[in-house]
Amino acid sequence: MNGYLDESDFRMVEEGFTTRDLLENLLVELCQTSDQGAFFMADLGDIVKKHLRFLKVLPRVKTYFPVKCNSSRGVVRLLAELGAGFACASKAEIAQVRSIGVPADKIFYSNPCKQVAHIKYAASHGVQLMTFDNEVELNKVARSHPRARMLLGIAADFSPSPLPSVTFGATLTSCRHLLEMAKEQAVEVVGISFHLGSHCLDPQAFAQSVAKAQLAFEMGTELGYRMHILDIGGGFPGPEDTRARFEETAAVINSALDLYFPEGCGVEVVARPGRYYVTSAFTFAASITTKEEVPPGQPGPEEEESGSKKSIVYHLSDGIYGSFNCVLFDSPCPRPLLHKKPCPDHPSYSSSLRGPPGHAEDRIADGLELPELQVGDWLIFKDMGAYTITTSSPLGGCPQPQINYAMSRVAWEAVQLFQGKPPQAEEDRESVCTPLSCGWEIAETLCVPPVFTPTGII
Repeated sequence: MNGYLDESDFRMVEEGFTTRDLLENLLVELCQTSDQGAFFMADLGDIVKKHLRFLKVLPRVKTYFPVKCNSSRGVVRLLAELGAGFACASKAEIAQVRSIGVPADKIFYSNPCKQVAHIKYAASHGVQLMTFDNEVELNKVARSHPRARMLLGIAADFSPSPLPSVTFGATLTSCRHLLEMAKEQAVEVVGISFHLGSHCLDPQAFAQSVAKAQLAFEMGTELGYRMHILDIGGGFPGPEDTRARFEETAAVINSALDLYFPEGCGVEVVARPGRYYVTSAFTFAASITTKEEVPPGQPGPEEEESGSKKSIVYHLSDGIYGSFNCVLFDSPCPRPLLHKKPCPDHPSYSSSLRGPPGHAEDRIADGLELPELQVGDWLIFKDMGAYTITTSSPLGGCPQPQINYAMSRVAWEAVQLFQGKPPQAEEDRESVCTPLSCGWEIAETLCVPPVFTPTGII
């Protein structure tokens, strides 16, 4: 093992005991002994499964996890243990992954808008792989990091999202000019990068972007660069129910790579999956701290007439400036699950969720139909792994929610097999081959030789 993660970093889950069971136990304990109002339950085994699945369907692609998506200790250490690289957006993120021993050649400083001080920090710590898509970024790197290995970022075209976002990347018409400028300043350009993002729902957009990247590769080769890295960015879906879409996207990518960058051509392909790795691995629990009732006939939380029934606004122990900052990253709030099962005959009301009182703009979700809840009740949110872990104290002084890590024994065995640890003796194999749940809900077992990856658990 590389030593990034060991059994003391998480709770081992045995057969028949799921991470949802752990969450329920924690809720019972907190209701009795603690005033903590929110926490995460993280199934690290889910990340193991996602990693092995990625390697299975995209065998040519090496992964660099974007730390800004989830910088929690358990996630970073597990992915380092699995051999993934890291896409860092700042000095702090580079320092975090370097502090646990990740080598500099496993780090990609992927921020398209870099601070000079951060470029110098990367240079002083041996981080060389970076990206640029305009003259300003090129000039900054040329002055501050003469040993940088640069990827030229190109714009990725796809159908516009209903949610606005900032786009980066140079057009094909400007690529030659930027490559010529890099040549004049003796900047080493080693490849092309693009990033579609999570709102790209059309797998063919990857094929179109790979085709554009091949044209940019030819420009660089003509100018004398040794172009050998293709970064296909992110945009891979994370919830477990999007597995079919992920596999469809992977098939399109593989076809495009075979056409434009066939195996043996000397090009290394990398990607930056973020939401894909962590979305479904994290479940979040938050308690109701206050509630406000809007009487019938008065404007409700959505500034509409509430009709014949009252509407209710619930304030939670966390908000969009904390663990729900995924809402600010254009992700809708997952529909909450009730910890307490309501009576079947209880009516539902138009409900809204808000963060802690005092911040009117802290709107988590509107238009929910929920039974009437009480202060102290808990709401549970699935698929809360992406852009929910804050790096500083949330606005309003709320404490950082605790993250409770768990992993099934079968997942831990998979990590060890992946690292080349010898398989267990034949007489011990039966216990390893028992299907474990741990939120995976799979029927397959781990009974495979450790030749590459235990495909049975994917």
